[in-house]
Amino acid sequence: MEREKLVLIGNGMAGVGTIEQILKLGGAYDITIFGSEPHPNYNRIMLSYVLEGSKSIEDIILNDRQWYEDNHITLHTGTTVVRIDEDTRQVIADNGLSVSYDKVIIATGSNSFILPVPGSTKEGVVGFRDIADCDAMLAAAKQYRTAAVIGGGLLGLEAAKGLVNLGMDVTVVHLLEDLMERQLDHTASSMLQAELKRQGVKFAMGKQTVELTGEERVNGLRFSDGTELQADFVVMAVGIKPNTQLAKDSGITVNRGIVVNDYLQTSMENVYSVGECTEHRGTCYGLVAPLFEQGMVLAKHLVGASTQPYEGSVVATKLKISGVDVFSAGEFTETAEHTVISAKDEWKRTYKKILLKDNIIVGAVLFGDVTESASLQKLVKQGSEMTDEIYNEVMGTGCCGGGGAKQGLSVETMADEEIVCGCNGVTKKAIVDAVTENGFTTVDEIKACTGATRSCGGCKPVVEQILQFVLGDSFQQSAKAGICSCTSLSRDEIVAEITAKGLKTTKEVMNVLDWKQAEGCSKCRPAVNYYLGMIYPDTHEDEKESRFVNERMSANIQKDGTFTVVPRMYGGVTTPEDLKRIADVSIKYDVKVVKVTGGQRLDLIGVKKEDVPKVWEELDMPSGYAYAKSLRTVKTCVGNQFCRFGTQDSMGVGAMLERKYERLDFPAKFKMAVNGCPRNCAESCTKDIGIVGNDGGWEVFIGGNGGIKPRIADSFCKVKTDEELVEVCSAVMQYYRETGNYLERTSEWVERMGLENIHRVIMDNAENRKELAARIDFALAQVSDPWKKMLDDDNTRSALFEKANL
Repeated sequence: MEREKLVLIGNGMAGVGTIEQILKLGGAYDITIFGSEPHPNYNRIMLSYVLEGSKSIEDIILNDRQWYEDNHITLHTGTTVVRIDEDTRQVIADNGLSVSYDKVIIATGSNSFILPVPGSTKEGVVGFRDIADCDAMLAAAKQYRTAAVIGGGLLGLEAAKGLVNLGMDVTVVHLLEDLMERQLDHTASSMLQAELKRQGVKFAMGKQTVELTGEERVNGLRFSDGTELQADFVVMAVGIKPNTQLAKDSGITVNRGIVVNDYLQTSMENVYSVGECTEHRGTCYGLVAPLFEQGMVLAKHLVGASTQPYEGSVVATKLKISGVDVFSAGEFTETAEHTVISAKDEWKRTYKKILLKDNIIVGAVLFGDVTESASLQKLVKQGSEMTDEIYNEVMGTGCCGGGGAKQGLSVETMADEEIVCGCNGVTKKAIVDAVTENGFTTVDEIKACTGATRSCGGCKPVVEQILQFVLGDSFQQSAKAGICSCTSLSRDEIVAEITAKGLKTTKEVMNVLDWKQAEGCSKCRPAVNYYLGMIYPDTHEDEKESRFVNERMSANIQKDGTFTVVPRMYGGVTTPEDLKRIADVSIKYDVKVVKVTGGQRLDLIGVKKEDVPKVWEELDMPSGYAYAKSLRTVKTCVGNQFCRFGTQDSMGVGAMLERKYERLDFPAKFKMAVNGCPRNCAESCTKDIGIVGNDGGWEVFIGGNGGIKPRIADSFCKVKTDEELVEVCSAVMQYYRETGNYLERTSEWVERMGLENIHRVIMDNAENRKELAARIDFALAQVSDPWKKMLDDDNTRSALFEKANL
C-alpha cells in the first residue's frame, strides 16, 4: 500500500517531537518536513548556553541530518511554506516548491514581539528567538560595550547573562517591578534579581520604553518618565506572538493563535496544528511541556491509537536561569482566599511556597532547590488535598528545613504520560520502557535512548528515581556507570586497578582493563592521563595527545583561530617593568585586545598561532595556566598593606600560595582568593578555596563556584598562622586530587563527598593531614613551566605552531 503523505511545516521542537512520537508508535507515513532556518532540529531552550559560550550550535542539535535520512524523512531547510492549497492538496513554499499531502501539521512556532516604538527598526536592535539572533548578539559583543535587554522574562534574563559573560555592560529594562512575574511571586523574583546582580547584570525596573534613540544605529533608550539609558545594542525580549501568517493566508481560522479542537485539528480538513502557534480553548502555550503533551495526543490520533483528547495543560515552569533553578506551577500569587505554606533560607538562597484554596493544593513556587518540583506539579494538577503526610513529604527537611535534600514524593504515583524531561518531551513511560525493554541500568543509557537529561540536565534526579523504582533492590549494584561509554569501570575502580597492576600509560590501562574502544574517547583519555599523573607524579610522562587542545597548545584557542596568552601575575600583583614588557610584546605582535580578567590578570587576546611561542619567549613570564585543569589564579584584595580595614597581608599570602601551587594538575580548574578582612573584596565566597583574614588569623572556605552553577563556599576551619593555612590548603587540594572525578569542580566534589567527611579526614586527623600535604609537596617538586619546555624543544614547537593542524 502506498503510504499517506504527511507534511510538517516547522522544524522546531514541537513539530519534530510529534514526528518522533509518530515514529515510535509505528506510524506508516511518507514524511516531508519544511524548516525556515538552515539548521536541522535544535533545542531552542539551550540558545542561552550557546550565547554564553558553554555550548556550540552543534551541541544543541536534537536531530542531525542523518536522523532524517535514517527515518526516510525528506527535509527542506531554509525553505518557508507560504500557503496550503486545500483544493489541490498541496503545500507551496516561497521558492516555488510544492508538495502534495494527505495530512499536514502546522508547527510554525512564534516570533519575537518587537515593541512598536519609534526607533525599533534601527540597526543594533534584535530579538532573541533563534540561532540567527544568537549570532547577531555574539557579533555585537565583539564591537560594542553597552547593551540593554528590554524584558525581564526568561529569554530576557538569559540574553542579559549571556551578554555579560561576553564582556558587555548589560542593563535589563522591565516594565514591572518583579522579574518573571508570570512564573514567580515577589519573593522568588527578588531573590532571582539579587542573584543576577551578583553575576553582573544591572536592572532598570518599572521603566516603560517609549523610544530608541540614535541615527541609523541605536545609541540609547528613552523612558516614559523622561530618563534615558545609553546602549549600543538592544535586545527585545518582551514576549512572543504566535506565527500564524501561513494559516491566515491559507484561510484557516485564526484568533490569537491557530484555533484547534481537542484533537489539534484546525478548521481546514486534514490540517492540524501544535506548539506555540496554536490556540486551544482560548489559550496559547509558550512553555515546552504543554507542546509535547499536544504532540503526544496528535501523534496517537494520526496513527489511529486510542487516546484521550487534549484538554489543556496545568502550566508549570521548571527552569534554570544563569545557574539558578526556579519552578512554579498553578497559582503562585497569594490572595486573601489562599492559605500559604512557605519557608525561606537566605543563607542557602532557597525558597519554597505552596498555596492552598479550601485545603486544596492549587499552586507552588520553588527557588534554588527544585527537588520536589515533579511531586508538586502532580499535586497541583490533581488538585490534591493537603494532608499531614503530604506536608511532611514536601516541606520536610528539604532545601529550607535545615537538613539534607529530600528525594521528593515517590515516582510510583506519577502517571505514565507525565513528562519528566521538559526539554525533550520524554515521559515517565518512555523511561520505564527503556529500562524494562532494553535492560538499561544507568542514566547515560536512558539518555542515549530517550533523550532525557541530554539538554539542561534538570530532570536527572527524577530519572534516577524512576530507574531506582523500576530496578528495585538491584538498583545499587547495577546502576553504576563507567566514566564514559568505553568502559563500565568507575573512577575509583580505574585508580585502584592502575595502582594494583602497576599500569603506566593510557594505552596500557585501556588494553589491560578491556576498554570497549581500544583508543578510548575524548572523555576518558584526558581522565586516565590525569589519574596516571596523580598516582605517579615523578615517573609519569604526560601524554600530550590525551590533552584538550588548549592544554596541548598551552594557550586558549579563540573562535577565529587566534589564541589568548595569559602570563602569571602572582596574587594579582605586577610591576611597571612587567606591564611595559606586556605592552611592548602586544604592540609588536599586533595583539588587538588586552583585557583585565576576573582573576586580576591581563589577557592578551588575538595572538596568531605562529606567534604564540615568540610571544611567550619575549614576555619571559610564567604561564598563567588559563587553559589548564590546574590553579588558575589567587585573587587578592590590598589587605593590611594599604587598606584601612585590612587585618592580614592578603597580597603577600595570595602571591605565596599562587607560587606554591602553580602548574600542578587538578581534576578541574581551581581558583583561590585571599581577603585581608571579612569585607570580602576578593570574593572568597565563590572560590574553590577562599581565605578570609580576621584579627585572630584566617578562616578557610571550600567548594565555592561562580560559574554556570553558582555555589557559596562552605566554612571549613579557622587557623591562626600562615603555616597552618598552607598545611590545610595542601591537604584539601591533595584530597580533592586523589578523590575527585575528572572535570568535577570542588563545588560538586564537596556535595558528593560531604563537608563533614572532608573535615573528618583532614581536620580531625592531624597525621593524615600532614601525609596529604607531604604528597602534594612531592607532586609539586616534579612540575615545571610548560613554555620553558616548549621553547627548548624545536620538534614540538614546529609540530604545534608551524603546521596547519592542531
